[in-house]
Amino acid sequence: MFQTRLRGFHLCHSRSRRQRGSRCRALTLAMLLLAPPAFIATPGVIVPPAFAANLQPREGWSIQTSDKGYAALLRDLKSAVKTAGMGLVTEAGPTGAAAARGIILPGNRVLGVFRNDFAVAILALSTAAMIEAPVRIYVTEAADGRATLSYKTPTHVFAPYMAEAGPDLATLAAELDTIFAEIAGAALR
Repeated sequence: MFQTRLRGFHLCHSRSRRQRGSRCRALTLAMLLLAPPAFIATPGVIVPPAFAANLQPREGWSIQTSDKGYAALLRDLKSAVKTAGMGLVTEAGPTGAAAARGIILPGNRVLGVFRNDFAVAILALSTAAMIEAPVRIYVTEAADGRATLSYKTPTHVFAPYMAEAGPDLATLAAELDTIFAEIAGAALR
């Protein structure tokens, strides 16, 4: 329970325990609702995990740290996607919207990458598997300014559909694995 004292006066003071609990809850809610966003997002007060730990190795992921800064890696990734003949289908991240609310976050962007011929071929094998397209590439900024490029390998992404779709899906996913590795390599150079 959040309780505050102001010059020795207990703001949640009341004669009965029931009234005190009710008054404290109302005061806490009012303070949170009326607090400006900057107060809520000020370091040391209430802060989202802006620089949470760097991504750790996990099954089915490719995680590669770069010596490049966030903006440079993002720019080079977009160029590598185009060079590889793939399409940038989606792009999203919380950084800009958070900044508009007065919250400063490190660079954080997800790019959805795919190509129509793969979409058509996979759709012919499994309608359900298409929920995974586009395959996402994640660019994050570390506290030291360096960026990390991460993605779930297409083989891992499409694994749940292999039994339904058969070996042709495994072949397509392996081809996508090669393309995504080339894109990552080019972006990181």
